[in-house]
Amino acid sequence: MTEFAGYDMPVSYGPISEEHINVRKHAGIFDVSHMGEFIVKGKEALQLVQAISSNDASKLSIGQAQYSCIPNDKGGIVDDMLVYRLDEDQCSDGEQAFMLVVNASNIEKDWEWISARNSYDTRLINISESTGLIAVQGPASISIVQSLCEEDLSQIPYYSFIKTKFAGKDNVIVSATGYTGSGGVELYAANEDMEDIWDAVMEAGKDHNIKPTGLGARDTLRLEMGYCLYGNDIDDNTSPIEAGLSWITKVKKNASFSSQETFAQQKREGVTKKLVGFTMEDRRVPRKDYPILSMEGKEIGVVTSGTMSPSLGYPVGMGYIDKAFLNDNQTIKIKFRNKTMEAKIAKVPFVDPKV
Repeated sequence: MTEFAGYDMPVSYGPISEEHINVRKHAGIFDVSHMGEFIVKGKEALQLVQAISSNDASKLSIGQAQYSCIPNDKGGIVDDMLVYRLDEDQCSDGEQAFMLVVNASNIEKDWEWISARNSYDTRLINISESTGLIAVQGPASISIVQSLCEEDLSQIPYYSFIKTKFAGKDNVIVSATGYTGSGGVELYAANEDMEDIWDAVMEAGKDHNIKPTGLGARDTLRLEMGYCLYGNDIDDNTSPIEAGLSWITKVKKNASFSSQETFAQQKREGVTKKLVGFTMEDRRVPRKDYPILSMEGKEIGVVTSGTMSPSLGYPVGMGYIDKAFLNDNQTIKIKFRNKTMEAKIAKVPFVDPKV
């Protein structure tokens, strides 16, 4: 266990590498109830979401979700988030509802940022403390959770969700999303229901080799897929364009948002640094903030994330590198104190979890 963002969180229940491989081959269950959830509800709910989001929430139908980020005013990222378009059963006429899922360490920062920009006819409701979140990830996930729900979960498209009765609990959101690349669902429910839901999933998965899985494996799984981690790969000083997130940065959408013109210019003219993946020739693991050097010893970037890949058996990492250097070079060095180790630029994801 470790303290994280004010929560006591499980790093691992056993060897991280075993938990990781089990998710890739079978299924793992993660307690990620530390994540933050905000409800945006009102006649101008869409306008508020559009004003604080880089993606285009107007494209969402009820039951769909999208990945996005909250840009700041200087071309950086306040946070990354998921945006859910909720049903309107509990809304008044003409109202819409969304749920924003944000990082635990940024709940207060995000709340203040969004609240300060809420000049619209809409309400912002923080349900983080009353909402739990369990992720069931891996190729056996759907088989496991299907026995606890009458809906045909195999028919939920990627980045879509339903609200249904699950494991005997009402109003559970079953979302075809995750942070591992191995498929599965995320389950949002009332905090008081989460222990029962956890126990029910564990019981349903006992013949599918399900194992409780901690934040350590969650990090190695996401890094093998090249998924960004806020505070490492993206932060207040990194642009989504630099981070390879142009696809969630809709500068031409019919709504204005912070740094929109900055991002449009970066798309037109390019950026000076780029987030890339790399693999190590040595078995030593690269760590955040280690300098990245050219083969001639010139500092050209910095490591943002690194780990020993349990799937590959050698270290992988990500980091920002000067764009000019990337035009002609594919071999770099990572500086470890007074030593350097060779690495090679590599495309992400590093692994195909379906293989």
